[in-house]
Amino acid sequence: MPARIHHTAVVSEGAELHDTVQVGPYAVIGPSVRLGEETTVGAHAIIEGITTLGSRNRVFPHAAIGLEPQDLKYGGEPTRLEIGDQNVFREFCTVHIGTGGDGVTGVGNRNLVMAYAHIAHDCRLGDGNVLANSATLAGHVQVDDHVTLGGLVGVHQFVRIGSYAFISGGSMVAMDIPPYCMAQGDRAALVGLNAVGLARHGFDKGRVRRIKSAYRTIFRSALGLKEALAQVRAELGDDEDIARLVSFVEQSERGVTR
Repeated sequence: MPARIHHTAVVSEGAELHDTVQVGPYAVIGPSVRLGEETTVGAHAIIEGITTLGSRNRVFPHAAIGLEPQDLKYGGEPTRLEIGDQNVFREFCTVHIGTGGDGVTGVGNRNLVMAYAHIAHDCRLGDGNVLANSATLAGHVQVDDHVTLGGLVGVHQFVRIGSYAFISGGSMVAMDIPPYCMAQGDRAALVGLNAVGLARHGFDKGRVRRIKSAYRTIFRSALGLKEALAQVRAELGDDEDIARLVSFVEQSERGVTR
């Protein structure tokens, strides 16, 4: 069965669309775009650049995917945007290709990008994340898995946000946010564990208790950071969740939100 393309849509020669793709009225698909099976593109949406979407993605009306980055250094290099499966891009959101030499913006699977949210050049998103309305990622931001960014959150360039973190609406994030944590404010500070989110993702009480113990040692004790990490590693280092937390903090280049 051929792809269902509305007669007013503009699909450039060279674009590759799976037979099950649907493209709505007045949508624009560029010549270097590849769309996987059962992906739908809403009215007036634009997908440009060297952009690949996997299967069962939903691009809502007026979304703009794969356009040039908002980077004054960008000179038209053949950079890319790679998107996995089952993502949802709501109205007026923007996702840009990478910048510089071989730049790549990457979006994993099952992410929800709400209206007016922005994912800038060279960002990397894992799986199962939620960007609420008007959440904004500057360039080179890394978001791991199952992170929630509230509405109007702003994230500085090169910041990393660990898995299962929650950023409250309106927060301005200038430093790395560790896994499992909640942060809020301008500039964002840690306010505890994302206990509700952990429970929703099936963390049992024992796992949460161990993470909370490590959190208190690292972020709430009088120990210096290196001492706290060493103590946590000695006491709980064989735990996968704790190893993720300690590794994230140790690898931080911008510094970790406290």
